[in-house]
Amino acid sequence: MSALILLALALAPGVAIMLYIYWKDSHEKEPVGLLLRSFLFGTLSIFVTLLISGIIGLFVQIDEQSLSEQAIHAFLIVALVEEFSKFIFVRGLLYRNANFNEPMDGIVYAVMVSMGFATFENILYVYQGGVATAIARMVTAVPAHATFGVLMGYYLGKAKFEHKKAYYAWHALGVATLFHGAYDYFLFINFVPGIWLGALASLVVGLYLSRKAIRIHQQASPFRDDVSPVEKDAPLP
Repeated sequence: MSALILLALALAPGVAIMLYIYWKDSHEKEPVGLLLRSFLFGTLSIFVTLLISGIIGLFVQIDEQSLSEQAIHAFLIVALVEEFSKFIFVRGLLYRNANFNEPMDGIVYAVMVSMGFATFENILYVYQGGVATAIARMVTAVPAHATFGVLMGYYLGKAKFEHKKAYYAWHALGVATLFHGAYDYFLFINFVPGIWLGALASLVVGLYLSRKAIRIHQQASPFRDDVSPVEKDAPLP
């Protein structure tokens, strides 16, 4: 199989999801250059993950046949580390940008960072596993990362634009970690017959909540055409 075809297959789901989110940001689109920078931040977050995971690996060993230790592995060592690595770029850099000026922007930037992470990761997996891996991850792992990004971004949007609700930023990290950990946990304990269906269920729930989160923040935009001039001119909370 041509390396270029594998690369195209690895890139396709992330690009499709980013275009979808860009289209859903219907009231006041973000600068393309900043979105590309956000994607780059996501690729950089891979190296933060590798650094933290490498340090943890020096001190923690996981019994792959232990349900409880695999829970620690899934929720803390993998999910929390990966979501924290993305979170520091979204909350630490993009959150303060002047273009982050409506709740929906939290979702947009968090998904762009997540897709940078997921696409980089996907390229590595696809070159190792080939077409079958590319197709499987196209409908599972990459969309899963997108849902983690939407849920993180939803709460970051609330944190920035709801009065005295800055603590929602920690909800953003917690909810993304929870869904990421659940998805991974059911895959890690694949020695239990049929348990992988739990990962599929968590993905379906994540997709449902993501669609709902996008709709809520679209409706909350101060740039909607049906918002009165007085509301548009009012300062953001």
